Amino acid sequence: MKRIFLTLAIAFSIAAVQSCGNANNDSKKTADSINEAKAPENMDDNDMVTTPVAVSEDDAKFVTEAANGGMAEVELGKLAQQKGQHADVKAFGEMMVKDHSAANDELATLAKAKNITLPATLGTEEQKLKDELSKKSPGDFDKSYIEDMVKDHEKDVKLFEDASKNLKDADLKAFVDKTLPTLKSHLEHAKSVKDKLK
Repeated sequence: MKRIFLTLAIAFSIAAVQSCGNANNDSKKTADSINEAKAPENMDDNDMVTTPVAVSEDDAKFVTEAANGGMAEVELGKLAQQKGQHADVKAFGEMMVKDHSAANDELATLAKAKNITLPATLGTEEQKLKDELSKKSPGDFDKSYIEDMVKDHEKDVKLFEDASKNLKDADLKAFVDKTLPTLKSHLEHAKSVKDKLK
């Protein structure tokens, strides 16, 4: 019975991830649910229905959180390149697209190797932020975007510092330790741009 429920839960979750553009569907939460169901600690010993994730549930949650954040950085960076007025804002957006696309690709490769499902689209909060920034006037956009980048990178640095201490998987920990200095550099850069916009 548990196997049937697990199979149905995974099938439903995959269908939810693949459904197009439903504003109420949070892709990150859906990915977390799929990974939770596939976590080794949540599966029966004789469950042959699905391949488990190759990491702990907590490690998989970090991956979905990092992937969601990285996707948001790229989307917002593209927006900054389009709507930004100040040259430093446009340049920062370009850096976000370049650096986070590279990190996202590396994380996606790791996730595939570990059988971790990643979010298909931006999470609800990140999509809301993108929509809000899209509506800003050109004059207001730069300041709002950079303020959000400072807050977001403070959150990212904390997430990665905690992950560096707590992740169990060696490959994921290596990714975190390689990426963390870049995130810290982004945070300092965002703060310097914010100072210029005062």
